[in-house]
Amino acid sequence: MSDDTETEAERWRAKMARRKAVQDAEVAGKTIERGLLLVHTGAGKGKTTAAMGLALRMLGRGRAVAIVQFIKGAWSTGERMGFAAFGERLTWHSMGEGFTWETQDRARDIAAARRAWEEACRQMARPEVALVVLDELCIALRYDYLGLDEVLAALAARRPDLHVVVTGRNAPAGLMEAADLVTEMQAVKHPFKAGVKAQEGIEF
Repeated sequence: MSDDTETEAERWRAKMARRKAVQDAEVAGKTIERGLLLVHTGAGKGKTTAAMGLALRMLGRGRAVAIVQFIKGAWSTGERMGFAAFGERLTWHSMGEGFTWETQDRARDIAAARRAWEEACRQMARPEVALVVLDELCIALRYDYLGLDEVLAALAARRPDLHVVVTGRNAPAGLMEAADLVTEMQAVKHPFKAGVKAQEGIEF
């Protein structure tokens, strides 16, 4: 190794050592541990997918997870079939009747959303559950199937160590303000625009 190469390598090591010291100090200063409210919103694909990844992570840690799906019906999805391997540690409720343009019945949609919300509250009350996924809750809120104040009050009153992730486009401002983490999926490019249909293992 030439002297110049060795000098550059030493500079790099010193730079990374300084960066590590800063990172270690920042991590050491974070001491709070509590249940988080996470929101996945935006027009891009991946909101539910990201929530399912969190569910898998929690299940991998040996903790119980509950998934309540608003709007979406009980169609067969790859994630639901895959999660079946976790047995009783995973509770799954698909409570919707399909997208609003399919049902075309606002009263039915409201009733379905109310049933889903009541189930969500039951799951949040279970002491053994570590994570509750409220999939497409944002859609139910957007169409006023549920009252935002009621939802926020229940989320705020949940037990201190319970994590909740909410998905769906157009998350209301109040929900995002209450959340600890908000991720907005941006739509940059999607194969559907090019005539590619939804495919197993990718969309469902």
